Amino acid sequence: MDYLDRLAAFVAATRYDALPASTVAAAKLVLLDTLGAILAGSAMPENGRLARFAATRAPQGAATLVGHGTTSDAFWAALTNATAGVALEVDEGSRLGGGHPAIHVIPGALAVAEERRLDGRRLLESIVAGYEVGSRIGGATTARANVHSHGTWGTISTAAAVARLEDLGADTVRAVMNLAASMSPANTWTPALEGVTIRNLYPGRSAFQGILAAELQRCGFTGLRDAPSDVYGTILADRFEPELAVAGIEELSRGGSRVAYRIEQNYFKLHACCRFNHFALDAVMALRRAHRLTSDEVEKVEIVTLPFAVRMGDPAPASPLAARFSIPWAVAAALVRGRTDPSAFDDQALVDERIRALARRVEIGTDPAMTPRRTDGPTARVRLTLRGGRALEETTTVVRGDALSPVPRDEITAKFVNLAGPILGEANARKVVDAVEDADALGDVGALTAMLAP
Repeated sequence: MDYLDRLAAFVAATRYDALPASTVAAAKLVLLDTLGAILAGSAMPENGRLARFAATRAPQGAATLVGHGTTSDAFWAALTNATAGVALEVDEGSRLGGGHPAIHVIPGALAVAEERRLDGRRLLESIVAGYEVGSRIGGATTARANVHSHGTWGTISTAAAVARLEDLGADTVRAVMNLAASMSPANTWTPALEGVTIRNLYPGRSAFQGILAAELQRCGFTGLRDAPSDVYGTILADRFEPELAVAGIEELSRGGSRVAYRIEQNYFKLHACCRFNHFALDAVMALRRAHRLTSDEVEKVEIVTLPFAVRMGDPAPASPLAARFSIPWAVAAALVRGRTDPSAFDDQALVDERIRALARRVEIGTDPAMTPRRTDGPTARVRLTLRGGRALEETTTVVRGDALSPVPRDEITAKFVNLAGPILGEANARKVVDAVEDADALGDVGALTAMLAP
């Protein structure tokens, strides 16, 4: 069996009843966090218009457009919901996989499960399977310098989740994944860094095409025998190492305790911006709390972090999305406002002269030894020079919210309520928290999605 046979066999064999309790708990928390990201992003004007367009394209569809109280078919619902879910940069990710598996799995799995009136256990097992495959393919891929991983292997993630929902055999799962891989979007970092919102469609498009892969297989379309190696090994990546995609995977299926599911090894975002900002932000926020600093006391900020930071040094971003990909802006907003939630990057924040002035006094340096996947050494070093000459320093290794630096479940729940409350109302948001916690008792996923409308 080659690596694709092994991945396909894993997907075909994944069953809720065989999942460890810790894996189920992790899947529920990831589901909750992702729904919060989608709900909050649904309020953005362009996402509202996209939802209205999706509803008119398939008015008889049975899949919920989250945050809008309307429906479409699974294709358009997955595209719309995934697009909304990345808009505010609060969706979780996988350090091991170098991307954001949940937003590439949950919108498609949720839409298909709702459309087919499947139960909560089927949804959870599909999320676990799709997440595992997406993170493993991502971890086996060394993307080219300007390739943005958002959406890139999301087609395979969605396709694996849908294949699990449809209870496909291993041979068919492999065929579906190969079809999906050949539809992988070729996305670059440039739209994100320039702050143009076509970037938000990356996971939406991959969700649509992941669902399409299962339909194409039924129609009789054929794919390459090893499409990931073809796409990632020759076009989108400098290196693709299939053996990394399957290391320890059989032990998962056997219930071995030495290997944990990838969904248990994720990170939750506690700052509403690009993950590459988080290393410096954790250090800055720690200094601010420890010394009770105000931004008026800060003369200069010096940051040394991972090499990609050279592309994130614009101190005067032109849009909220660009602000989320600017280290000087994120750090300055954190010091001025004392918070790094979506309000630190919105249109009102962008005209705050205090943030703009401090952002110009943030200096960025890089260290080639630093990497976002590292857990045994620094990922950022921050030095604040105060007026009067005193200096304060802090170093980050693993960011808070990572599985290796976890936060209490209540903190993730509070994040969800803060994101979803303005859309659903706080009382209804807390009811969603309870419903997700009991997702494995749902006889029909529609009982949950019915709660995701204003």
